[in-house]
Amino acid sequence: MSTLEVSAGPTGGPALAQQRRLVTAIPGPRSQELLDRKSDAVARGVAHTVPIAAVAAGGGVVVDADGNSLIDLGSGIAVTSVGNAHPAVVKAVQDQVARFTHTCFMISPYEGYVAVAEALNRLTPGDFPKRSALFNSGAEAVENAVKIARHHTGRAAVAAFDHAYHGRTTLTMALTAKAKPYKSGFGPFAPEVYRAPASYPFRDGLSGAEAAKRAIAVLEKQVGGDQLAAVVIEPVQGEGGFIVPADGFLPAIQDWCRDNGIVLIADEVQSGFARTGTMFASEQFGFTPDLVTTAKGIAGGLPLAAVTGRAEIMDSAGPGGLGGTYGGNPIACAAALATIDAYQSEDLAARAAQIGALMRERLDALKAADPRVGDVRGLGAMMAIELVDPTTGEPDAALAGAVATGAIAQGVIVLTCGTYGNVLRFLPPLSIGDALLGEGLDVVAALLAGGGA
Repeated sequence: MSTLEVSAGPTGGPALAQQRRLVTAIPGPRSQELLDRKSDAVARGVAHTVPIAAVAAGGGVVVDADGNSLIDLGSGIAVTSVGNAHPAVVKAVQDQVARFTHTCFMISPYEGYVAVAEALNRLTPGDFPKRSALFNSGAEAVENAVKIARHHTGRAAVAAFDHAYHGRTTLTMALTAKAKPYKSGFGPFAPEVYRAPASYPFRDGLSGAEAAKRAIAVLEKQVGGDQLAAVVIEPVQGEGGFIVPADGFLPAIQDWCRDNGIVLIADEVQSGFARTGTMFASEQFGFTPDLVTTAKGIAGGLPLAAVTGRAEIMDSAGPGGLGGTYGGNPIACAAALATIDAYQSEDLAARAAQIGALMRERLDALKAADPRVGDVRGLGAMMAIELVDPTTGEPDAALAGAVATGAIAQGVIVLTCGTYGNVLRFLPPLSIGDALLGEGLDVVAALLAGGGA
């Protein structure tokens, strides 16, 4: 829109003004026009959180068709960690589009796919030979990781955890723990999926060793370690509520998997790529999975996902056993290489740690002043507060929803999550400025004090 204010971008080109600005109520008339079209054209199951028509985004803001500029504390669910239009990513995509958009890597290979695989093999946890395969979405990556584990072990059973989220395909819905809105009415689901209790320090009060012993006992009873092909676990649970496991939980699960020949799969779809203050969250727990699934932050907003892991496991599937027409699309690969370079050259893991420290200080202050803030948790720029009834400790989903809705109305994008719907999560792009981040948290704090009004 020609009326948008701009300031100099990192390469001297135009960039969006980094400010919260409301010129209409949200949604404004132009946004409402698009939302009306959406209701007529798009399936009802494809919902939206923020009632705007986005026309531009970058830094730490999203701008709508009415000229409103909203502070972005969601990053498209941890996708646009380097920003929505990082100059290097834009240039890489433009250059690749001009060369070719597609050949299908399974037909005519190209360097971009191989280069992304090389980068993932180098960066993911574990000092051992690795291989990678590229796909389109996090769910597709998780599903293929399970396929690979089953083929490698010759076993069928797979274990996941309470509060887990792994996707919306038939198999990954079976792995996902939350019924609504992800699973209700969509069954039957894939068989041979078992569930164990996760470590949830705020609610179970267990040490990591105690929580692991409990989980292992359940799995030994339900299925037996010698029958499991894979254990799939998020190092930090995402949709389940940004749950950070107690110290020692993940290493104990790892040791049990090793002892039983079980492939250990770390789902780093939401926690990967500098988001938690290290390139991968697994690094912070003394935890080295056999396979790692990635997506979201991998390619600056373009659809790309991967499974990376031990060469002997990844190579167990024969030629043609893995793939997909669009998997490792050349444009997405070009974006991924530029994005990965930005994570490293701009030390964005350190920036995530800085953002996390700023958020934790503010959120801890909220908890100290308000007993409805039951817990503050997270790593790096993946932080959350769990809201509860201060008398009973029961989840307060209504308050979480009211604060998130109120924040959006005041120009701050805040997302909810959690098995009980009572968690406010904060996922700012790593390109956000401190002042803008602070202003967004100010709005949240004021709304919380007013009960969401």
